[in-house]
Amino acid sequence: MVDDAGRPVALDRPAQRIVSLSPATTELLFAIGAGDRVVGRTRWCEDPPEATRVPSVGDGLNPNVEVVAARRPDLVVFYHSPLNAAAIEQLAGMRVATASLELDGLADLRRAAGMLGELTGQRARADSLVAAFDAELAELTGSPVAERPSVLILSWASPPIVIGSGSFLSEIVELAGGRNLFGDLPQPSATVSIETVAARDPDVVLVVEGGERPAWAERPEWQIVGAVREGSFAVVTGTEFGRPSFRAPRAIRQLRSVMRQWAH
Repeated sequence: MVDDAGRPVALDRPAQRIVSLSPATTELLFAIGAGDRVVGRTRWCEDPPEATRVPSVGDGLNPNVEVVAARRPDLVVFYHSPLNAAAIEQLAGMRVATASLELDGLADLRRAAGMLGELTGQRARADSLVAAFDAELAELTGSPVAERPSVLILSWASPPIVIGSGSFLSEIVELAGGRNLFGDLPQPSATVSIETVAARDPDVVLVVEGGERPAWAERPEWQIVGAVREGSFAVVTGTEFGRPSFRAPRAIRQLRSVMRQWAH
């Protein structure tokens, strides 16, 4: 197989000892029935709850290769990033197979499930989950929605980092009946100015796990944004908003319910 970094991934048999260096791939491995083979995870891998019983190897980007290798993996799964290139080369020198997966959008989830299913001998289970996932998304897509409010998806407030169409969160917002304020940006995220946000004048600001009114919204500079000034926050909770997963339909339903008050 060839991973998302363009590197070949070759195993003599289905992977038996896997270190997963991305919360999304850790959750995916458990979902396809390979969770009992995960022997290492990042400190951020908390879904499903069983994953927290797996020893942590620290961070997923630019990881400590010695700590990873100490878990004696036959496969290490990375999030595709230039920050992981050196670690991949070191593991290759140790004859440890690696797979880099780009998991930003919902389509990436389908592809990653297929690849991990193949590498673990769980392809049938992976394909079944993808089929059920697609059917559930199709049902949600077919649901009627009112006029779409524009939604500011902010991942960081200072400086403002907004979510573009390359992120699964943009898809969640669109499927929930909203319109991503920065959906014209193809990348997953981008840094913009508060003045740019104000000029686009969002109807509502998406807040994930941040309380009814996030602390940054009290800053004077943010008061030029009408939705912030007026307290128009769509507040949602759950790690399904933190990464692409088969739990995305749950996130869509929750957000759709929350955003009804801004639909026209």
